[in-house]
Amino acid sequence: MGNRLKITLIKSGIGRPQKHKEILKGLGLTKLNKTVYRPHHPTIMGMVKKVEYLVDYQLIEE
Repeated sequence: MGNRLKITLIKSGIGRPQKHKEILKGLGLTKLNKTVYRPHHPTIMGMVKKVEYLVDYQLIEE
């Protein structure tokens, strides 16, 4: 199936730039401590790197 990313929101998006809030919404991170799994793809990694200070992520190899 390929590698996936486990992404968890660890800090709130409140008071952050609008673009960062949109990135969190695009990743599906709507609530604190919510975890989502996304494919390890350059576009997803780019989104994660933009909001790296708000999320915790790890690569899961399958």
